[in-house]
Amino acid sequence: MQVQVINKQIREHSIENIINKRDRKKDKKPLQAYAASWANKDRLYDSVGYTIFIVLPTSGCQWATESGGCTMWKKQLEKTDITSHENVAIKLFVSGSFLNKNEVNVKVQEHIFNVFSKYDNIKEVIVESKPEYIDEDSLKWLASIIPDKIFEIGIGLETSNEDTRLNKINKGITNKSFERAVDTINSIDEYDIRAKAYLLVKPILLSEKDALEESIESAYYAKKVGVKRLAYCPSTVHGGTLMDYLWKRGSYNPPWIWTTIEIIKEVRKNVDIPMIMDTAGFGTRRGPFNCKKCNAKLKSLIIKSNLEQEIPQELEEFSCECKNKWYADLEFSKILNTTTNPKS
Repeated sequence: MQVQVINKQIREHSIENIINKRDRKKDKKPLQAYAASWANKDRLYDSVGYTIFIVLPTSGCQWATESGGCTMWKKQLEKTDITSHENVAIKLFVSGSFLNKNEVNVKVQEHIFNVFSKYDNIKEVIVESKPEYIDEDSLKWLASIIPDKIFEIGIGLETSNEDTRLNKINKGITNKSFERAVDTINSIDEYDIRAKAYLLVKPILLSEKDALEESIESAYYAKKVGVKRLAYCPSTVHGGTLMDYLWKRGSYNPPWIWTTIEIIKEVRKNVDIPMIMDTAGFGTRRGPFNCKKCNAKLKSLIIKSNLEQEIPQELEEFSCECKNKWYADLEFSKILNTTTNPKS
């Protein structure tokens, strides 16, 4: 596919630029310096609680030793007082797949889960993995360390449309591999292991209307396959990507916030599993955007919807003059191959 070739060229050029910049700055920071963590109020499966997010850059060599992976992990965890909150979830993100033993050594996996097991108020442990690293033995082994907690594996499905995923998002996951992974997770009865699907709102080369429809269809598909929770990630434009290349040339815009609201309404009413709409980047130049009059208010209402797992009445009734432009974009952008959503 031409998209895959272009993606590869842009990525290689971007990586080359990063390396050159690091060389010029003589950047000798250790891998640990790029770790990050934060915490905030969040929705757990059964209640509103507190989520600690930990992002760890990983490589097999450094994560295979106590001085690499375990120390990095410990420093990030110690930034937050876990015991001060009643219901806590831990979301652990690594560079690729937590269940890939070549990326996160089994000793480090065990060490991290042993720490989790010591806290009764940690109710959920969430990691990410590609389907090929999800196997019954690994899941049972990790779940046995935290037997009284929900163990969730997030999978980047992005969309139920295989053509979009393979040829526009350029992500090598098939529906068959996703379904196999979810079946494996759901086949384990002795522990509470659940599958979550990450869904991308508006990849490149999709009109606003197609992006909206695919996002809703993807929720129905994920529920049918056996996913227990959905996390929508509306597109934001990052440098060094094909999306960035198209955006700079006026050939792509992130989704309207109105589009994300329509997804929330349809999915909450018709798909009876928890769902979250990520609001990162809302109202920014490179993120989901309506107009300056309503961006902040709608972001706040979406966060409220995430916490309550309901559609706030104010969100149902909210209107703004920019909504007519959104309607026009849904109706005509596919025909005109343009957007009526100026970032002003």
